[in-house]
Amino acid sequence: MAETTLHIVGGGMAGSEAAWQAAHAGLDVVIHEMRPKVETFAHHTGKLAEMVCSNSFRSDDSEQNAVGLLHWEMRAANSIIMQSADTHRLPAGGALAVDREGFSQNVTDALHALPNVRVVDEEITELPTGGHWLFTTGPLTSPALGHAIQEISGADRLAFFDAIAPIIYAETIDMDVVWAQSRYDKGDTEDEQKAYLNCPMTRDQYEAFIDALLAADKTEFHEGETAGYFDGCLPIEVMAERGRETLRHGPMKPVGLTNAHKPDEKPYAVVQLRRDNALGTLFNMVGFQTKMKYGAQTDVFRMIPGLENASFARLGGIHRNTFMNSPTLLDPEMRLKSRPNIRFAGQVTGVEGYVESAAMGLLAARFAIAELSGQRLAPVPETTAMGALVTHISGGAEAKTFQPMNVNFGLFPPVDLKGGRKNRPARYKAYTDRAKADWQAWLKLSEALPA
Repeated sequence: MAETTLHIVGGGMAGSEAAWQAAHAGLDVVIHEMRPKVETFAHHTGKLAEMVCSNSFRSDDSEQNAVGLLHWEMRAANSIIMQSADTHRLPAGGALAVDREGFSQNVTDALHALPNVRVVDEEITELPTGGHWLFTTGPLTSPALGHAIQEISGADRLAFFDAIAPIIYAETIDMDVVWAQSRYDKGDTEDEQKAYLNCPMTRDQYEAFIDALLAADKTEFHEGETAGYFDGCLPIEVMAERGRETLRHGPMKPVGLTNAHKPDEKPYAVVQLRRDNALGTLFNMVGFQTKMKYGAQTDVFRMIPGLENASFARLGGIHRNTFMNSPTLLDPEMRLKSRPNIRFAGQVTGVEGYVESAAMGLLAARFAIAELSGQRLAPVPETTAMGALVTHISGGAEAKTFQPMNVNFGLFPPVDLKGGRKNRPARYKAYTDRAKADWQAWLKLSEALPA
């Protein structure tokens, strides 16, 4: 009798998506999730697909943005992550932001409702020799399992430090100073056009803020911890150390905004807050990942106009993330070369971001579905967002310099377009048109395989 059970280790974005895909294909699924029995620095619940760093899935533009294209591909493949995100969407201009509590509960309820999915609260500390397994333990892989991965792979794990941003209670924000507006009034509705709260700074206020930021007490790493940062999630102190104007040209840029209280005064810098839940009672400090100690955070952040009396539902923090040197360890179907009954997916493989993690869970599950039914999937086209990512982690990247990567058009094969690189909108549209056609063709082939 053919094996029909897929064991998934980790109930985050990748694990939840993989479980949904496998269960809907008729496999029996067992999710092994160590939370809440074994806690992590960043998680606060035992729910599946808990969001910890941010509540944003970034741009939802599927014609001009690579991550928006990835959203589109996942929706076309019946993604539970995208279904839940769309159900619990919050106004965020052109971005896809979600109510993190509602989102996680939706995914949890959907998977628990499936009769062929079972969730087991336990920590897996070894790599099994038998059965079909998919490890999606994410960047907070437990030390014991991390050691087991290192032992069986014969390669050192790589690591980087990741930071999370603070969350503020809305009732403590001074709306006589702060105003609601998305940059360039982006969005189709008034809610979208006013999706962000903006805290304006004069030049003197900005300079004083930078001074305090640079002087603040910060978390120091233990001796021997030499991992770097992922560039897409740099602590604001690290950005400030690169130059006093760096933040003003990054997360604090004042462009595309007009102060509703003082329309004739152009802010020198702006701190943006994004709604973090459907009730609008919590706001996330956009781009304000930090490694400042807790006491320093409250002192420094209350220097921001409009946040003088801010109360924090969660302060920022920094934690060590781990990922594999996937180009040397995984084959194109995301199997561990030294033990092919095991697949890996999610951030532990070196993709960065909620959506990218879930996407790799989706692909790994589809490879497993085909294998358990005695079939073989065609390679995912490199011209798609999915294919570009899986190619990157399974051999497309240089192993010696491998680092976590968000999806981006630099991972795609070039398009032959008149006007060359100068016509960026047309070039990006050509990328996405080609990807959508190739992804739909691949989906039809993969879903036509006999069970």
